[in-house]
Amino acid sequence: MKRVFLTGATGYIGKRLLPILVENGFHVICCVRDKNKFHLVNALKENVEVVELDLTKKETLHTIPRDIDYAYYLVHSMSTASDFNELEKLSAVNFREEINQTDARQVIYLSGIVNSDTLSKHLQSRKTVELELQKGNFALTTVRAGIIIGSGSASFEIIRDLVEKLPIMIAPKWLKTKCQPIGVSDVMKVLVGVLGNEATFKQSYDIAGKEILTYKEMLLGFARQRGLKRSILTVPVMTPKLSSYWLYFITSTSYKLAISLVDSMKVEVIAKDSEINQILHLEPLSYQECIRRAFSKIEQNEIVSSWKDSTISGRMDYRISDFIKVPAYGCFKDARKAKVANVAESIEKIWMIGGEQGWYYGSWLWKLRGFLDKLVGGVGLRRGRTSSIHIQAGDTLDFWRVLYANKSDGRLLLFAEMKLPGEAWLEFQVKDGLLHQTATFRPKGLFGRLYWYMVYPFHGFIFSGLIRKLS
Repeated sequence: MKRVFLTGATGYIGKRLLPILVENGFHVICCVRDKNKFHLVNALKENVEVVELDLTKKETLHTIPRDIDYAYYLVHSMSTASDFNELEKLSAVNFREEINQTDARQVIYLSGIVNSDTLSKHLQSRKTVELELQKGNFALTTVRAGIIIGSGSASFEIIRDLVEKLPIMIAPKWLKTKCQPIGVSDVMKVLVGVLGNEATFKQSYDIAGKEILTYKEMLLGFARQRGLKRSILTVPVMTPKLSSYWLYFITSTSYKLAISLVDSMKVEVIAKDSEINQILHLEPLSYQECIRRAFSKIEQNEIVSSWKDSTISGRMDYRISDFIKVPAYGCFKDARKAKVANVAESIEKIWMIGGEQGWYYGSWLWKLRGFLDKLVGGVGLRRGRTSSIHIQAGDTLDFWRVLYANKSDGRLLLFAEMKLPGEAWLEFQVKDGLLHQTATFRPKGLFGRLYWYMVYPFHGFIFSGLIRKLS
């Protein structure tokens, strides 16, 4: 059985690619930075193993097995940190040097279309990564995609937010920029099709859908598919900063991602003629079909992965294991308990919390807190949740991140990603016929302590009502 090393296994593309690789008879070694964020269904466990490492830290890469046949490089970031390019390059160099020590014959790199002389910072970084990987002892196959459309993709969710929330849009001039969107299912077919295919060794391919569309045409096409009437007026006066705020306040994107997207959306992303469709006998989906399929998955609650569950959607990048043990010293707590009439029913309510369901009690206060968080650059409530019925560690849940979720134990632990002068946890646990609900806040400095006392009256109202509804 051929062995495949998969980086980015917890990302939007990696999560979808993994079961397909197993289904096609490969043994997959998944590379993750935090095992607590990685979850396998039982059907995959026999043919999957997991290694923990950080590509920016060379000393952690000894966990990569030597006996691998192929590898995927699916590591991308939309960070706006000043050393962004250096970190991307460092990751690529460390990966290349370590893979050189293995038996890998081929590395497959998913990049972005870079056919413009003027590239955004992030597309330029992806090009730099490609150049570094080309120096390896292995055969590099580069697959370059533009806008990826699928349930849970950043592009799809942003388009959805804009179209469904705004009957009339006064939008930046970059809505006239042309691009060539591709369905996520077509991306999967290419990534699997080039694996071990010697005709694609040491080659690069642009991949795209059938149509070349402006962003405005994509928005209007989405509206038609959803049966909505929308009008869009483009104006030339929006600066990149104003455009970023426009995206940030209307959509579920984080501000740092909005900045990166605006930077990229000013550049046309159109695929060059590529023979990959002929090599793999592929017929790409139309944009309308991509939208239709995405909503089919959403309606059936079958979203495999979502960009919102990546750390880029939150306020910081951290390991779940660093926060899963709730501190006690130097913390403020709001601890409540209530007798549970029906244990199973109470746990089901807890597992449905947030997203479209809401927070059961004081909804207007939750919404106000989300709005205030947006005003100061936080994530707000708009991220919702990937699935309305399933929760697992690493998922986003409105302005929280799931740290621990065990339905059989009746325990759910959340960590706040809103803007706060400190750190906050919210825990629910059903045990011995009682529901224990605990809000913990570890303040940072004097303002953190003042903040707790300012919001304490609201906590009394919200948390007392919430535990009554859940029990």
